[in-house]
Amino acid sequence: MADGDGLGEATAAAASPPAPAPGLSPPLGWRERLRAGLAGTGASLWFVAGLGLLYALRVPLRLCENLAAVTVFLNSLTPKFYVALTGTSSLISGLIFIFEWWYFHKHGTSFIEQVSVSHLRPLMGGTEGSISEPGSPSSSRESETSRQSLSECKVWRNPLNLFRGAEYRSCATAYVLLAEEEATTIVDAERLFRQALKAGETIYRRSQQCQHQSPQHEAQLRRDTNVLVYIKRRLAMCARKLGRIREAVKIMRDLMKEFPPLTMLNIHENLLESLLELQAYADVQAVLAKYDDISLPKSAAICYTAALLKTRTVSDKFSPETASRRGLSTAEINAVEAIHRAVEFNPHVPKYLLEMKSLILPPEHILKRGDSEAIAYAFFHLQHWKRIEGALNLLQCTWEGTFRMIPYPLEKGHLFYPYPSCTETADRELLPPFHHVSVYPKKELPFFIHFTAGLCSSTAMIALLTHQFPEIMGVFAKAVSMISRTCAEYL
Repeated sequence: MADGDGLGEATAAAASPPAPAPGLSPPLGWRERLRAGLAGTGASLWFVAGLGLLYALRVPLRLCENLAAVTVFLNSLTPKFYVALTGTSSLISGLIFIFEWWYFHKHGTSFIEQVSVSHLRPLMGGTEGSISEPGSPSSSRESETSRQSLSECKVWRNPLNLFRGAEYRSCATAYVLLAEEEATTIVDAERLFRQALKAGETIYRRSQQCQHQSPQHEAQLRRDTNVLVYIKRRLAMCARKLGRIREAVKIMRDLMKEFPPLTMLNIHENLLESLLELQAYADVQAVLAKYDDISLPKSAAICYTAALLKTRTVSDKFSPETASRRGLSTAEINAVEAIHRAVEFNPHVPKYLLEMKSLILPPEHILKRGDSEAIAYAFFHLQHWKRIEGALNLLQCTWEGTFRMIPYPLEKGHLFYPYPSCTETADRELLPPFHHVSVYPKKELPFFIHFTAGLCSSTAMIALLTHQFPEIMGVFAKAVSMISRTCAEYL
């Protein structure tokens, strides 16, 4: 069952060898250093060599005479030629600009830059620097980076989602499958889950009695434990959906006491939401004190709930004008810092809480720190923020200040690790196609889009001016050609 993914991941992490200390790498040999230096300076060497060769051959090639002949030819051209030339250039650059814009919005990168990296860099000496043999230091660093990016983009089940297909085929899991795939109402799903609970408890007790007979029996006990926890958790969610919130809270608390090692199932996030619905803020603070620990994984639910509790103490009296005159109090500073911490962890949430972006139904699986997690959190917690007077006002006034503390979020974070760059791709797979995926940090337009747009605009303007004022533009063209000829003769 997917709830056991955390156990498998923890086991794999314990069995894997320790990673090397960050910032330390094996020293490169002189060949590798020379190769890297040549790869980095290849473009400059080619450019300098070309200029030197051109200067050395200026007399044999009669560059001055040829340049004079070209100048005479250009002076003899009519304005109609320049109109046609600039108009054609404007059309071509406009087509390139439109294609670049479309390619960037579809693939997230510039086509010209991609072609330059793929085809021109090898010609400039960058191939050997980018290809490494297996077992080499660069190869190990690349594999370590890829493993880190994969771990950053681990997909988690949405803890607030109710319906999901089961993966095991026993009596208990068959009832789970019926509850999640066939039940049309929460009441029907709860009835089937209660039948699954009876079967699951029987199987669990039987596995407990046989757990010490063999490793296979121990594995079976872990599986049956996950199934039992899954069923009880779903019953708690059914009770929450049907308004029996205190019953749901009791089931969740009992689960967390009975199975404390299964913290990676994020049952405490369901408990936080239910306690917020009861407005039991002291109990919420107690849960946060246990799970908002530096050694435990974070989530949007934990970070933003902590911010909500600190905001609650000052939001009803907060005023931006008053704060700008007298400064922030200690409690207000704590609330603002908690908001900044939450925004750094998941910067997509505020736009959904402030209803700057429309909400959709949350997906079955979420990516922590991604847009999918932001949707899932805001979908279930927006009502709790609205219930506290002034909370959304304080969030609106302060959340954007987070980005001044982390100008380069992909390279260095403030309270958390740098923001993973792979969230956009994973979120696009998790979310429906009609949803506009939130991207952080916001991608700047590539250089070649600006370049082609400027080229298209400038050539179109020159074509228009040449058509309207042919004499003036002719004089301007002659002056430019004379200046170019003078500079060439001087060299």
